[in-house]
Formats: sequence, structure tokens, C-alpha cells
Amino acid sequence: MKFEIVGSPAYSTLKILLSPGESVTAEAGSMMAMEGDLTVETTTGGIIKGLLRKMLAGETLFMNVYHAGPGGGTLWLAPSTPGDIRYVPLQGNGVIVQDMSYLAHHGNVEMTVTWRGLRGMIAEGNLFWLRLSGYGGVWVNSYGHIVEKTLKPGEKVTVDNFHFVAMSDGMKWSVGKFGGIKSFFFGGEGFVINVEGPGKLYLQTRTMTDLADVLRRFLPSGSSSSPTFRIGFGV
Repeated sequence: MKFEIVGSPAYSTLKILLSPGESVTAEAGSMMAMEGDLTVETTTGGIIKGLLRKMLAGETLFMNVYHAGPGGGTLWLAPSTPGDIRYVPLQGNGVIVQDMSYLAHHGNVEMTVTWRGLRGMIAEGNLFWLRLSGYGGVWVNSYGHIVEKTLKPGEKVTVDNFHFVAMSDGMKWSVGKFGGIKSFFFGGEGFVINVEGPGKLYLQTRTMTDLADVLRRFLPSGSSSSPTFRIGFGV
């Protein structure tokens, strides 16, 4: 399967060239354009799994599967936020993705949810992340540029909760607070994710919560609540 990421890193779109018989599963609402011999099928990927993604990870219930007929075709996908797109190949392994960063996948890939713990719910409002595993590949998107870090065995990184995009399945991680009590409440970070290698870690250079706080400054008085208290509760 051939693909091209166009407009990287600021306003990336994904161009996929589908040969006859190939298919791609994508987030509902992400299709920008399609041409050629393509058909679309809307599915939950299994009603139980679909409901789990919807209720637990905040994902949409439905997903679109694009199938290429004998003539093949081209599919354009656009994320909901301005930023970058990165391809994560899967060869029997898996990847953990935060819900807003999933764009599409192809191949024999299973999508499930993974438990984040109660601190995860407090930190970002969700108890679960998405887990994709199998053979094929996943496209993830970000708000801002994607920074990819390869961690060696035992190497540790502390990540701001809202800058997290994805990581290799099997990496050790935990949700914790930033520094001591004073740093936690007044240091501008709140909750963080502690990650330990080996594996790959994907981060985004901007966050939606910070954007929301900036935009609130330009709203008429009385039309918005007070700025977000950034300990990880989200927008």
C-alpha cells in the first residue's frame, strides 16, 4: 500500500493510493476526498468493541472502511486538528494511542482499549487509551509537530499528559503528579506520564488545552468560564 503525507508538519493530510482489493479503516468524519473505484462501508468493528471505544476511550462509535475495486483509487484523509501525521508499522506488535490522535489503520489490525487507571481519568477525563495490534500499520495525528523518541531499555522520560500521542505497546508507564504539591498546583503541568523503554514514544508540540486558554482571552466578557485550571482536567 502506497501513501504520502502532504503538507507536513503544519497542516498535514494523508493521501493513500489503494490498489485493487486493498482497504483502509479510518476515523469517522476524516475523509477529505476520494476518487477512483472506491466504496465505503460504515461499521462499528463489532458492536461491543465499538461501544467500548465510545464509552471508555471517547472515540466515535462508527468507523468507515474504504475498499478499492478493480480500478483502485485514491483516498484523502484530514485530521480534525492542524498538525502532523505519522505512520506506525505493525509486525505482530502493538501501539497505544490517545483517543484524539487516531486517524486510520490498514491490514489485519485489532483495535481495543487499554486501562489507564483512576489517575488517568483525573488527568485527562478518560480511563482508557486505544490499543492497536497485529500486522499492518496505523496513522496517528497530532496538534503541532510530532516528535519521535526511541527509548533504550531502562531509559525513562517524563511527559506532559496533554503532549502524549502514542507509544509502543509493552513499554512501562504510569500516570503521576508533577513534582511536589507546590509544583503540582502552580507549576503549569499538573499530571504527567512516566514512560520507560525500550520502545518508541510519540509526542505533540502543542496542546488543545493551551489553545483553548489563549482563545478565551479574545471572547467577550461573560461568554466563557474562567481559564482552565491546568492539572489535567482538559477543556
